Amino acid sequence: MQAFGDHGNVVADLVDSLRDTLASESGLSLVAEQDSRVVGHAMFTRSLLDAPRQLVDVQVLSPLGVLPEFHKRGIGSALVRQGLAMLAERAVPLVFLEGNPAYYSRFGFESGGDLGFRKPSLRIPDSAFQVFRLPQYEQWMTGTLVYAEPFWRHDLVGLREPHAS
Repeated sequence: MQAFGDHGNVVADLVDSLRDTLASESGLSLVAEQDSRVVGHAMFTRSLLDAPRQLVDVQVLSPLGVLPEFHKRGIGSALVRQGLAMLAERAVPLVFLEGNPAYYSRFGFESGGDLGFRKPSLRIPDSAFQVFRLPQYEQWMTGTLVYAEPFWRHDLVGLREPHAS
């Protein structure tokens, strides 16, 4: 919760909801530990790409968090890289996220809009909507990302206006 500041409780509730949707092949929950203490966590969950040819199972990386006192130690990077490698072995074609392109571009994430993908909400800034193409990706796999239901239930899609009620 500390890794997400004021949104810690909401993100923790989202993680609990997403854990309930994980099956052996439908996502990943990765943790980093130091001295038996969890210091980082990355979750990859199943979502859908509404492509013209057919629905495509994809993954969404969210949330990714590292305790503030453990920032700048490569923990988040290691979690992302490990998750992408594991998903490639599972033949997942695409991983989407909402995040800072300056951070996620180092892993090979690219602007989703520039590649013809449509974001699931207009509240997601264009620059934050990113995708990573894994070896199973094929050119016909384009369309609209459809987040798993818990993201909507917890209202954690895109940015809200600071003073919206």
